[in-house]
Amino acid sequence: MKTLISVKIDQDIKTKAQNLTQELGIPLSTLVNAYLRQFVREKKAVFTSAFSMSPELEKILGPIERDLKVGRNVGKFINSATVVDKIL
Repeated sequence: MKTLISVKIDQDIKTKAQNLTQELGIPLSTLVNAYLRQFVREKKAVFTSAFSMSPELEKILGPIERDLKVGRNVGKFINSATVVDKIL
């Protein structure tokens, strides 16, 4: 069963959102439904415009960033074709 929600938003935001969903080929209501489903499933709402790394990615990149700061394990990149040519 479907129900109707009435929400007041800025006209500019609505227009921009509709334009983006049209580019994706979906109605704005599909996007709103997807966000609401995610909110219910995860029991959290994220409001950010900044990139956020997952804890797993931070764990992987942490040692790499430390190596870069001290100049360890940093060298000139050689593409694989050059390496193969030298081996053959």
